[in-house]
Amino acid sequence: MLRLATLCIPTLLFAVPVPAMAANDGMIVFTPPETQLSAYASRSAPNLAAPSPTRGRYGGGLIEALLTGGAGQQPQMAAPTASEPKDAEAEPEPRFRRQEVDYAGPVAPGTIVVDTPDRFLFLVEPHGKALRYGIGVGRPGFEWSGVKRISRKSEWPDWTPPAQMLLRRPDLPRHMAGGPGNPLGARALYLGSSLYRIHGTNEPSTIGHNVSSGCIRMMNEDIIDLYERVPVGTTIVVL
Repeated sequence: MLRLATLCIPTLLFAVPVPAMAANDGMIVFTPPETQLSAYASRSAPNLAAPSPTRGRYGGGLIEALLTGGAGQQPQMAAPTASEPKDAEAEPEPRFRRQEVDYAGPVAPGTIVVDTPDRFLFLVEPHGKALRYGIGVGRPGFEWSGVKRISRKSEWPDWTPPAQMLLRRPDLPRHMAGGPGNPLGARALYLGSSLYRIHGTNEPSTIGHNVSSGCIRMMNEDIIDLYERVPVGTTIVVL
């Protein structure tokens, strides 16, 4: 079976909210209502439950700043080599398994919060709870932060490496049909009009590691679960 590490070309990320409109590439970009932004700004800092050490890390203003366009980090273009786990089929650490946790943060239920440093994704639920999933994130030089919306969903997506990626990796196929051997895995959630995705993986051992070129990867069983829970238009806050 062909196995390829998922590579997602970084694109310039602007965390400035834009009017709701259909982008030229056919992807829909949504903007949170001003009333929601006002509510976010009036709440306290995120408080992501144990055993994640994220509690208190962001000092009270990062999510609010991202939502109002006042902060955000563009991915760097350097591509240092990251060491990946040797056994691509090995299971991730138990702490990266999906579980429900306590959550207290400045975002509404239904929002996705990506905790890049701790490599967790939270789907915020009502009543102070969240579903927490382990994820793989961008390797050094490909980290980013900001706010996106799910613009499209796809089951067993095809993969066409962008031209810039092929310059770095000319050995990659020019196109790969969706299926178990595809590095995008079982499902993909496309983020705005960028080339970033939240997607599955055929290398579960990479969950919990900094391995991608900016995309957020999940266990196939987890991305299927998340895919069924979130609609197009869902807000994703990447920390």
